[in-house]
Amino acid sequence: MITIGITGTLGAGKGTIVDYLVKNRGFVHYSVRAFLTEEIQRRGMEVNRDSMTIVGNDLRAQHSPSWIVEQLYERAVASGCNCIIESVRTPGEVQALRDKPNFYLFAVDADPRVRYERAVLRGSETDHIDYNTFIANEQREMDNADPNKQNLKYCIGHADFCFDNGGTIEDLNHQVEEVLAKILYRRPSWDEYFMELADTAAKRATCDRGRSGCVIVKDRQLLVTGYVGSPAGLPHCDEVGHLFHKTINPDGTISNHCVRTVHAEQNAICQAARRGISLDGGTLYCRMTPCRTCAMLIINCGIKRVVCEYKYHAGSESEELFRQAGVQLEFFHDEVVRYENQ
Repeated sequence: MITIGITGTLGAGKGTIVDYLVKNRGFVHYSVRAFLTEEIQRRGMEVNRDSMTIVGNDLRAQHSPSWIVEQLYERAVASGCNCIIESVRTPGEVQALRDKPNFYLFAVDADPRVRYERAVLRGSETDHIDYNTFIANEQREMDNADPNKQNLKYCIGHADFCFDNGGTIEDLNHQVEEVLAKILYRRPSWDEYFMELADTAAKRATCDRGRSGCVIVKDRQLLVTGYVGSPAGLPHCDEVGHLFHKTINPDGTISNHCVRTVHAEQNAICQAARRGISLDGGTLYCRMTPCRTCAMLIINCGIKRVVCEYKYHAGSESEELFRQAGVQLEFFHDEVVRYENQ
């Protein structure tokens, strides 16, 4: 999974890059602006540039400088898709996202007068202003010593790739495509290759609360795949809705799981059993630490290595089972993700 953060001056074309990545490259879009709009409306405030700044700064001060983008990043991880986080505006947000795997920061800029004219044409809630106000708003967000507050100068200066949007949309799209060629087409390792196959299997999942997938391999040969879905012949969550069951995790937290579905790991093991395929000595790839039931099945079918993309926040019991059984457990990333959706 690749995460792209987008920053830049006001009206420079962040949304244009987002549109291109979503429509032509299948990225999933997460917007700080949309996140703040929801909160502003919840507070009964008018949606404008001032309320965006006030509420954004308030949320960052209450939680952390990176809290908003951290919330969006968790949603992105759950999707399992390449994603875009639009409107990265503070040093704290940049620093937090830098710690995430496969993260790249894009910045876009253009002549101020051109940007103002584009903003007027866009006509969003924050764009009904004159040119002088437009410039004043940008200067207010351009530099600030407080890591909780907007500092576009810092964000743009720390971007991996910068785009000049002074020409046509086609010119900008061409610049973006050239950069994508650099970051998307690196030859993956074997673990990355099989994890990408697991992510592809996840796209077949039929429960929107957790579209996870799994592949099991041996000697670098694919044996079986699986994804989250209801037992064969039974209705799926995407068709009839979820069936919830509350469980108490080992750490005392309560999870609200959908129990209509069979987990991806379980489905893959079932496929092997039906086809008489031995999984002894194999390696299993999945998105999160398997649950306790999946862990026990993995142990019993002889799998000796489990590779997860992320750590599940309530996965300590499974980790201990694997340790006791001598199953090698590895994580692409040490980041612990709270994931309630299987």
